[in-house]
Amino acid sequence: MDDLFDPPGTPWQRLSPKYLTQKLILIPLGWLFFFAFPAVPVFLWAPEWARWAFVALVVVVLAWRLIRAPRVFRRWGYAERDEDVYLTHGLWMRNLQCVPYGRMQLVQVQSGPLDRLFGLATVQMITSSTTGTVAIPGLPADDAAALRDRLIARGEQQQAGI
Repeated sequence: MDDLFDPPGTPWQRLSPKYLTQKLILIPLGWLFFFAFPAVPVFLWAPEWARWAFVALVVVVLAWRLIRAPRVFRRWGYAERDEDVYLTHGLWMRNLQCVPYGRMQLVQVQSGPLDRLFGLATVQMITSSTTGTVAIPGLPADDAAALRDRLIARGEQQQAGI
């Protein structure tokens, strides 16, 4: 079944390990922020057993997300070929996308404040398909710039809309 999600004859390029580190830091922060709002009424008005159940729920969700993060990270990859780019991701629902250079209309590089803190960027390929955007997150900034330039050059070679 894994052959279904392999690019023909090209090895996968993986995301930066810094992306996993970023996710392992952001997961507890984001989920604790999410659980902070329901925690107030639970700890003010709920019975003792409900407080413990709430704490157990928070611990289980955080543990599940932190254990799952490295596996999700390892599923991300992209492969550049002469005619197209392959992108794969997904833990439960595997996804393989093939973007022909001739379908690309725009290539963008984005890097938010947290991405810049870790030296990361996301390369987005805007296509003429109905799904519109294909993104490769978690690339080192230099690699993202080089990928952007290669995608633009290959798109221009094939007279794409770039």
